Formats: sequence, structure tokens, C-alpha cells
Amino acid sequence: MARLHPPPPLREHPVVTRFRERRAEHPQLRIADAITSFAGSMPFVYVRVVVFAGWRLFVEKSPWPTLTLVVSLESIFLSTFIMIGQNRASAFQQEKADHDFLEQESELKNNTELTREIHKLTTELHRRVIGQG
Repeated sequence: MARLHPPPPLREHPVVTRFRERRAEHPQLRIADAITSFAGSMPFVYVRVVVFAGWRLFVEKSPWPTLTLVVSLESIFLSTFIMIGQNRASAFQQEKADHDFLEQESELKNNTELTREIHKLTTELHRRVIGQG
């Protein structure tokens, strides 16, 4: 019976690692990430439904002016966090593209050098084989 080996640990892109480490260094960015993560989840929706229903049922009988103000302020802040998330995603994509470009340029240089070396060795081998015939 064949032994099953555990899969190798997943490695992440070096840009992901650097990006995560830099964001972890700044408390403001960690807070923004936590808020954005929660605000983009279904638990956030459930909390909003419960809060607004409770407000309507138990706090104010005619909550619309105050509720409108609260929801407007909430939307202002949430849209700001959405823009923060978009800026973060854009910065990450740019950093990853820059890293990938440099890696591809390095690979191209290495492949070109290998191709030249192979050509040189093939030419030398051909010269020796033809020269002996």
C-alpha cells in the first residue's frame, strides 16, 4: 500500500509576505483592515438588521430623521474604508507587478546566457566532430 505524503506547505508570493509584514507594523492599517474585513461580511449585515430593527421597535417610534442621519454617517465611513481597501489592493497589485517584471527580466537574462553558452558549446562540439572526420 502506497504511503500518502502530506502536501508540501504552501508558499506565498514574496510580495504578499512583505505587504503583510508592512501592514502589520502600522496600528492604523491593522484597524482599517479589521473594520473592512468585518464590514464586508454577512455578520455585519446581521448586526445591522438587528440594530436597526431594535432601534425601530424599542428606541424610537418614529426613527426616520435620526436613523437617516446615522445611516448616512455610517455610509460615509464605510465608503472611506472601501476606498482604503481599494488603495491597498491597488498598491499590492502594483508591487506584485513590479516584482514579477523584475523576476521575468532576470529569467530572460539567464535564459539568454544559457542559450549563448549552449550555442558556443554546440559550435565547439560540431567543430571537433567535423574536424576529426
